[in-house]
Amino acid sequence: MEKNLILTNDEIKHKIKRIAYQIYEANASESVIYLAGITGNGFVMTNKIAETLREISDLEIRTIEVFINKKDVLAEVSTSVPLEELEGKSLVLVDDVLNSGKVLIYGAVYFLKVTLKKFLTAVLVNRNHKRYPIKADFKGISLSTTRKERVEVVFEEGNDRAYLM
Repeated sequence: MEKNLILTNDEIKHKIKRIAYQIYEANASESVIYLAGITGNGFVMTNKIAETLREISDLEIRTIEVFINKKDVLAEVSTSVPLEELEGKSLVLVDDVLNSGKVLIYGAVYFLKVTLKKFLTAVLVNRNHKRYPIKADFKGISLSTTRKERVEVVFEEGNDRAYLM
């Protein structure tokens, strides 16, 4: 399978920094922001955004890992913090790639069990082929791809990259 590089390490750094600034702008009046990353690459990206937010703002940034089985989204969803802790808070749900929207929407449904002050979403790559009614509020790049193509994001220290395959 042919891999086409769509984002280099420097481009990913730049996009994460821009997403962090957008999240800060949307939450500038908050004192605490929760970043909830879908387990795997979504959580890696969450930590990268959190690191940048801590550099550019004085907001308290709390990260949460969202445990969701991407192959069986109907299985139980859980997080690394009690759901009640999020009551009345601002939350950004993060994943690396928005494919069909299935994982992101099931993640979002989990957080609707509490009343959030603000609920936004962020992805590095938005594929524009959603089958579920969810959108990314913050995105690094939007791609129009065929359904047969897939996007792979690789996070390696100093060598982050994204491919279209």
